[in-house]
Amino acid sequence: MNLLVQKYGGSILQSPEFIKKVAEHIVETKKKYPNLVVVVSAMKGTTDELSNMAKAISANPNRRELDMLLTAGERITMALLAIALHEMGCPARSLTGSQSGIVTDEAHTGAQILEVKAD
Repeated sequence: MNLLVQKYGGSILQSPEFIKKVAEHIVETKKKYPNLVVVVSAMKGTTDELSNMAKAISANPNRRELDMLLTAGERITMALLAIALHEMGCPARSLTGSQSGIVTDEAHTGAQILEVKAD
């Protein structure tokens, strides 16, 4: 099985228009690599914006809650990208790390991967 993993960062994911362009690229790539996994970051500026909001409330935000807050950025991007892919006729499903089988320790804001459950 030829598996390809692609990662798209915040700069290229700065707006819905850019997300559509990424989706087009994914559709083309999937023609060559049917076993394609895509990993995305939050849209440009989102992580900083969320972090700044937390710091406006607390000089030392609870690390677990900060992790939870910052995942919102990635969740927004992955859902928008999956919506764009569906619109192009390409089946897609957004998954969090834990939904995809990645198990980490509980070191919030600095977790290490303990296991990847491939099933």
